Amino acid sequence: MKILIIYFLNALLFSSLSQANDWPRFRGPTEDGHAKVKSIPLKWSATENVKWKVPVPGKGWSSPVLSDGRVYLTTAYAQGDNQDAAGVKRELRVLCFDAENGKTVWDTKVFDQKASSRPIHQKNSHASPTPIIENGKVYVHFGHMGTACLDLKGEIVWANKELAYNPVHGNGGTPIVVGDLLIFSADAGTDPFIVALYKKNGKVAWKKPRSETPQSRKFSFSTPTLINMGGRSQIISPASGAVFSYDPKTGEELWSVNYGGWSVIPKPGVYKNMIFVGTGYERAHLLGIRVDEKSKGNVTDSHIEWEITKRAPNTPSFMIVDDLLYFISDGGIATCVDPMTGEVIWQERAAGPMSASPVHSNGKIYFLDEQGKSTVIRAGRKFEVLATNSINERTLASYAIGEGAIYIRSLNNLYRIGK
Repeated sequence: MKILIIYFLNALLFSSLSQANDWPRFRGPTEDGHAKVKSIPLKWSATENVKWKVPVPGKGWSSPVLSDGRVYLTTAYAQGDNQDAAGVKRELRVLCFDAENGKTVWDTKVFDQKASSRPIHQKNSHASPTPIIENGKVYVHFGHMGTACLDLKGEIVWANKELAYNPVHGNGGTPIVVGDLLIFSADAGTDPFIVALYKKNGKVAWKKPRSETPQSRKFSFSTPTLINMGGRSQIISPASGAVFSYDPKTGEELWSVNYGGWSVIPKPGVYKNMIFVGTGYERAHLLGIRVDEKSKGNVTDSHIEWEITKRAPNTPSFMIVDDLLYFISDGGIATCVDPMTGEVIWQERAAGPMSASPVHSNGKIYFLDEQGKSTVIRAGRKFEVLATNSINERTLASYAIGEGAIYIRSLNNLYRIGK
């Protein structure tokens, strides 16, 4: 009996350590960019401090995720040599790599995409939403092309292609898991909606059309955020023209805030009773919105606490570290503000053109620009660069973090930086 108890405790400890070292979804285990590891590398190059580098077939900008010693990502493989070609058939695939050596564990085709002349944005791909790993399942989303669940051996458990809609510029936002549901937005050119699928079988649990907003351009690409504020759980889901709050169990709309933007991408940030929402194109603004028991209906005039109108991000998501809010514009200007008041503490150039969202580990914030350059700064009220590194490859995907390791997806390769 004593041996069995020791075995159980060791297994439990190993499981807890493994989960702490995982990065199982977009922006990590807590979906806010925070790494729960003891250390990650500070310096590297395309050849230095690289444990392995492996080619990734096809093209995709889904960020890698990490679970139990394996790395997962999606890709779209076009017929022929030109992965950017329009009007060709594609295979939408899920790849699994061994995190220790980079070897391919399995490669599963999930969907066939018919040849289409429908264009996508030059910064997008046909495999941009990030996978989710939870309880022995891999959930993948290819926007209007479908959503699927696989087991850890790469076998398809279910696939849903019933939610057809007309995207603009391709697919984008990643689903989130809430209890037994997989929730994502489908903000197409017309008739945008938000939907929840049952994780066990992929069937629709609820589907709600977006309420009308003043914005005529309906398409957006944001990933929702789950919050617990105002005495209830809420899904915060930005769309074109407004951000909406929904009851995650039923899809009931709880409140909204209007703005003028469209093509909204950043995942909302959270701090105390505040949420932070980017407003999208043409010029992004950043809104600090208070959430409380009085948040009901349209609260545009009553609950916007502050607004930043310059150098807010169109694409990268936000970062809260030690009671300060950090963000970086698509042009590479980093900003630190007071999250309660919106007061700008500092604003400095940190990188080149940006798409990836930042991560935080042990008092350091890591940015990654589209040219493969990483800038590491010390979190705090003073701007201080600790390191700059480059792999000299195009990079639009966000980091994945493991113990002592950083995973970077470039246009053609997947890197493990560090031990």
